[in-house]
Amino acid sequence: MTGWRLEILATGPLATVQDRGRFGWAELGVPRSGAADGPALALANRLVGNAADAAGVETTFGGLRVRARGRGVRYVAVTGAPGAVTVDGIPAPFAAPLVLRDGTVLELGPPASGLRSYLAVRGGLDVPPVLGSRATDLLSGLGPAPLRAGDTLRVGSPPAAPFPGVDAAPCSAPPGEFALRVLPGPRDDWFPPEAVELLCAARWTATSSSNRVGIRLSGPELRRERDGELPAEGMVAGALQVPPNGQPVLFLADHPVTGGYPVIAVVLGADLPLAGQIPPGATVRFRSARV
Repeated sequence: MTGWRLEILATGPLATVQDRGRFGWAELGVPRSGAADGPALALANRLVGNAADAAGVETTFGGLRVRARGRGVRYVAVTGAPGAVTVDGIPAPFAAPLVLRDGTVLELGPPASGLRSYLAVRGGLDVPPVLGSRATDLLSGLGPAPLRAGDTLRVGSPPAAPFPGVDAAPCSAPPGEFALRVLPGPRDDWFPPEAVELLCAARWTATSSSNRVGIRLSGPELRRERDGELPAEGMVAGALQVPPNGQPVLFLADHPVTGGYPVIAVVLGADLPLAGQIPPGATVRFRSARV
């Protein structure tokens, strides 16, 4: 194999290829998918001079280890949930351009806060696009399979745009308690007013039964005042769907496009990147975005 590439030596709990996602396919049952924290991947791409839609690696809870292969040098950057970054065992800066040479090994430690970190390489990852995106969709199975040790990822040609003259980018770590703004959902009338108030008054805990599809939350029961079930209707990222047990599920990037449980509220799109950084065990609060 010729050209620049990344050899995957270790993936941690989960590592996938992600970009901005698939647009315009919901009517065929295909969600957008893409990076759970889109701004973090976009920042990594900007740091190495890539286009905003270039594909990179999304890693969960760190543990990613890659070896660079190719002539000359390539710049990479790591953003998202902050953790230790090493290059050939030497500590390297986070959210800053880093130089890799042939045989260089880059490793990401577990994040000190948050959940997902992003690795961008100048030129982007050159995996085959599916429906216009290189993103791995865990629900539909579209895109490349989750990464495994032994995989090799081709790197595209460096972009013609000049390399940005940036030493490092300021970025804040995800908080210990996650506060997300919500608007009333399309089925909030399936719940009594006190249930809607309870949603915003309670502290919720993100459970370990969570992934890129959605976050299962644990807390007080949100009781319905209507019986029965809905026919399947459209779902969006950020929807807070409430199954019969009264424990809400917050849909993320790989959410299903339809669902039959009532949606009590919807998280603002501007807060979805923060939701993508919620780790198991974290406290989650909701507050009304109504003016």
